[in-house]
Amino acid sequence: MKYKYIIPVIASSLMLLASCDDNLMEWEKDPEHGEVTGAELPLELVEKISRYDNLKTYTDFVLGNGIGADLYLTDATYRKIVNDNFDEVTPGYEMKHGAMVNSKGEINFTKVDAFIAETKKAGLTVFGHTLVWHSNQNASYLNSIIAPTVITGSSGTNTLDVAGLKNGTFTNWARNNPGKGIAIAANEGLATGSQAIKLESSAASSAPYNLQLTSPDVSIVSGHNYEISFYIKSDVTGKGRISFNASLTNQYPYKDWFSTGGSWTEAFATTSAWQQVKIKLAPGDFVGGSTNFKFNIDLGYLPNVTYLIDVNTIAVVDLDAAATVTNLVANGNFNAGISGWSKYNGANDALSAAGASDAYEGTGAMKVVNATSDAANQWKTQIHADFTSTFTSGKEYTISYMIRSEATGSVRCSTTGTTAHYQGDQATTPTWKLVEWKFTGNGTETGLNFDLGGAAGTYYIDNVLVTDGSSGGGPTAPITINKTDAEKTKIIGDAMADWVSKMMTHYKTSVFAWDVVNEPMKEDGTLRTGNEGDTAADFFSWIKYLGKDYAVTAFKLARQYGNSTDKLFINDYNLESRLDKCDGLIQYVEYIESQGGKVDGIGTQMHIGLNTDKDKIAQMFQKLAATGKLIKISELDVRLGTNAPTVAQQASQAEMYQYVVDMYKKYIPAAQQYGITVWGVSDNSKEHEFWLPDEAPNLWDANYVRKHAYKGTADGLAGKDVSKDFSGELVK
Repeated sequence: MKYKYIIPVIASSLMLLASCDDNLMEWEKDPEHGEVTGAELPLELVEKISRYDNLKTYTDFVLGNGIGADLYLTDATYRKIVNDNFDEVTPGYEMKHGAMVNSKGEINFTKVDAFIAETKKAGLTVFGHTLVWHSNQNASYLNSIIAPTVITGSSGTNTLDVAGLKNGTFTNWARNNPGKGIAIAANEGLATGSQAIKLESSAASSAPYNLQLTSPDVSIVSGHNYEISFYIKSDVTGKGRISFNASLTNQYPYKDWFSTGGSWTEAFATTSAWQQVKIKLAPGDFVGGSTNFKFNIDLGYLPNVTYLIDVNTIAVVDLDAAATVTNLVANGNFNAGISGWSKYNGANDALSAAGASDAYEGTGAMKVVNATSDAANQWKTQIHADFTSTFTSGKEYTISYMIRSEATGSVRCSTTGTTAHYQGDQATTPTWKLVEWKFTGNGTETGLNFDLGGAAGTYYIDNVLVTDGSSGGGPTAPITINKTDAEKTKIIGDAMADWVSKMMTHYKTSVFAWDVVNEPMKEDGTLRTGNEGDTAADFFSWIKYLGKDYAVTAFKLARQYGNSTDKLFINDYNLESRLDKCDGLIQYVEYIESQGGKVDGIGTQMHIGLNTDKDKIAQMFQKLAATGKLIKISELDVRLGTNAPTVAQQASQAEMYQYVVDMYKKYIPAAQQYGITVWGVSDNSKEHEFWLPDEAPNLWDANYVRKHAYKGTADGLAGKDVSKDFSGELVK
């Protein structure tokens, strides 16, 4: 159950219930004067119920309760009810990936350790819930580790003319010694869909200049430092060098082309992996009076080697040009926090400073949180900075910035002044993106706005640069490298192994039963694919990257790192309402075991209502019993459709609780009866802020008084009407 983001599933006659999304249950103490609990029960019935013993005395199998760990740790009254009535507790949220894993993938065991220590004092066991699920993940972390790799652009403008490479004409570039061929290869570059220069050495190639591509003239400024860089790879181990024309005092490159310094050397090596060649040229490397230079990429050392150089990465950058750029907004790199930037519109916490880990480069970035979506009114979340001077009419201006968002989003820039300019909406993603906006000034512009009200989400902005064309500068676009499907499978597989192994190892001496896989099936009994369209912030589908065998792997990991005697369960909901889903889950268990996994038990959640089909409940138990597995009712509650039920509704609820217990005992053989877990303690509104709000589904009312449902459950567990054995007169 994912309380914070619950989306109820409504069915026509069966009152199908939503997925048991176990997000944070915020249990709290009763209000000082109690809560409305519906019609009062007859005094005779109230007295009968009060005479009942604690629930766990009426059964031999495990009687569990789904609870909130925070309330259990802090509220003595609540804790006593749990301790007195149950054998086992299942924390609703606190043991999930989203609760325990931080943005670096580290697991914080502190709260759960304290919770388990307290339950041990009471003689309770803890049921681990849950290891592998599609909800309640730290989805931001999991998505980040498979996100495209973004290589920041050089800190300056590319002064190299690459137009002839991008259009395939090689204008201004010289293929002096083409070997087998030098051509543009579409869709073979570093990033998805990008171009590469394909250079093939001949069978007789033996000298570096036997395969040579020469650049156009590159203009230089006296006293400035320059950097040549590009990404290269080869089909087999290769060898290359950079050489120069007479404008340089030495025609060979620096030793360390990964820019860690060193002396001149002859060559560099290439492999089948993309590598960056980066060569720095100091003012003293140029012949005095030089105003330009050319460089050669020499790859003819070895015969029959094919090289690829990514077109989008080949650059010559003036490393000192940035110092001459006049940025018309202050603190555009946010290395000084968000000084100079303010919130014009939006929530109080809309604007904040982000640290280096969230920056494109440098020590900081700007973080903007937009809580609502209003595509027609982007200004409703608006961040502003003044220009350092008013714009000049008729002058061309360029505004550029880097931006990313935690989910798909949208950004638009605008200007303040008598007549505003508005940029078109720009789509954003979790990958850093360079956005450039050019317009002609009208002489009234006084400031820049980032308008982010169009799409809800969290945005990060860095390297904001506003220039008027009078000085050089401007960003070099980043390189985005998408991970392959195979790489994503490996990364996510490793993340699952890390999570499951560490949880099982850490709790090996304190938790002996687990929901290993939770809610793997769709309503029609087929396996989820991970493409169901859930957009919740905590949604992350393991199966999308690991395939059908994700559960096989999960069970094998849990068995490997836990105890051989641990009871490992698979768990799902609506099995009593959709028998085809029940069949599908059973078949999936058979598949898991056919692939070497071992499933000890099946959990059926049973979030039901008064109209749930009783015949189907009985049929479900018969189907589950036939598997020979341990069977657990894992999250039982009975919805009434109100938080103030009538006496008749309470009686019907008690009858439904008793019916479920009766059918469980009737159809599940004693050896397969793991037990029953009742989901939640009471109808207190604080227990239902996220899960079943305005409802009364539990055994205690909103003021922690036993309900008629308590009697029905106890009678079912005992196998008789316990109250018939009471002696003495009852209140009339």
